[in-house]
Formats: sequence, C-alpha cells, structure tokens
Amino acid sequence: MCELLGVTCSVPVDIAFSFSGFVLRGGHTGPHADGWGVSLYQDNFARTFLDEKPAYGSALARFLHDNPIETKLAVAHIRHMTQGAARLPNTHPFVRVLHHRHLVFAHNGTLLHVRERPLASESPLGTTDSEHAFCWMLERLRERYPVRYPEDPAELGETIFTLANDLGSDGIFNFLLADGRSLFARCGDNLSHIVRKPPLGRATLVDAELQVDFAQVLPGGGSLAVVATQPLTRDEPWTKATPGTLWVFEAGELVKTFAGTAEAARVAETAWRPGARVPEGTKAPSTST
Repeated sequence: MCELLGVTCSVPVDIAFSFSGFVLRGGHTGPHADGWGVSLYQDNFARTFLDEKPAYGSALARFLHDNPIETKLAVAHIRHMTQGAARLPNTHPFVRVLHHRHLVFAHNGTLLHVRERPLASESPLGTTDSEHAFCWMLERLRERYPVRYPEDPAELGETIFTLANDLGSDGIFNFLLADGRSLFARCGDNLSHIVRKPPLGRATLVDAELQVDFAQVLPGGGSLAVVATQPLTRDEPWTKATPGTLWVFEAGELVKTFAGTAEAARVAETAWRPGARVPEGTKAPSTST
C-alpha cells in the first residue's frame, strides 16, 4: 500500500519536517519505493514534482529539502506498487484543472472495478485505478458545478463525500483531494490527522531522531494541520479516522467532518488488498496505487 501526506496552514510554511519523515518511508523505513510526488500550492496553482525513483535517496527530494518552497497547502504521496512498472504517468499526485484552479488527488488503496465506470471527457495518462477514479470524480464535479467553482467548502465536501462513498464501495479508498483552498481527506481504512495551534511545542519524528520546535515554524502563531496514512510523530495526540470519514480542512483548521458509515467499515474489513487472492471472476488492476 502507498502512503499519503497532506499539510494545510494559515500562513505559508516550509513543510520540510513532515516531508523529511515521509520521504524516509519511501524505501528506507518503509517499502514504498516505486515513485513519489508532491504538489505545493501557490494560490490556485499547484507546483508539482514527480519522480518514479524511490523518495529515499532521490536527488529531486534532496533538492526540495535544500531549497524549501513555502506553501499553505501541500499533498504528497509515496507509492508501493503491486503490479506494473514504476512510471511517471502512474505517479501521484494527479493534477487536473476545474474552473481556473488545479485539483490535486492522491490515493491509497485498490478499487478493483473502477475501470468499468465509463469516462466521457477525462483521459487518464497512466494505467492506475487511482487516476481513473479521479477522472470519474472530476466528471461528476463538472456535472454538479457546470458554471463556477462552489464557494462553500462544506457544500463541496458533501458532494465529495457522496462520490467517495460510491467509489469506496468497490474497495479501499483513502485519498487526499486539494483545490488550493481546502484539503479533503477521506479514510478507507487508515488515515490520521493532527491540528497544531498555540501554545506550540516540540515533536519528534517516528522515522528518525529528528525534533522540531513548532514555535519556530510558526513564530507569529497560526494553525497547522497534517494528515497522514500513519502518524509521523511519536509524541503528539494524532486522531485516527473511522472508515468512510471525510475531513475538510482549511487554513490549518478542521472545518467539517462527515462521519464514517457502517458500509465503509464493512468494506474496510472485507475488501481485497494487494497480496491477497483476487476474487473469482475478477482481474486485479494492471497497476496498483
């Protein structure tokens, strides 16, 4: 399985601390060595960096660490494929345009039947179930909002929640979806978050003996929220989502929660996962997330 990282803040910040621990899982402390990517928003534009090589030891990852780009909203992904090649077109996050803003999407899980859902206008560049799911969601968003982008993040969240539950009935569907303003985080089986506010203290990475004082990261105060597949720090109170939950974050705050469902919990318990036997009559995805 892959891992997800989302960061949203009330002021522009350097995400180097969270990103450093995340990158270590890309082939060093974790098996996610089949490519990685990160999108860093500048207003509605997502500056996106992708690499089919392992994040740990990546020259591009080192460049970003040594030349930090401050942002209010970021989405990152490290990939652990089960079948198929590690190629740039299969590397998350995926980016599309909707009403003059970049939408960024990253997924963890497997949707066995998603390619049976036809696409009318969007065309995947790669062969992952993840990108097909994103294209299908984007077409539904275009139908729901044909003229302008919705002003209310909670309204958009409700739409995304409904679409996610539909797609999530097919398998494990953890994802992050960002639009330059809000971060939508959906739990299929594993997702946690933390919101950091003053008084800010210190935290230590799970994957390295590296500690940061967040009072130095946010010297003027503010709020910073981090979402990850697994908690990145060992000495902070992370909140784990129940399956089916959709969190909506804006400017470092959790602004809306759509509660998990019994159906999502059932899927989390019974869905096919990489390494398990493929259900009879079903073909496994040619590439996994």
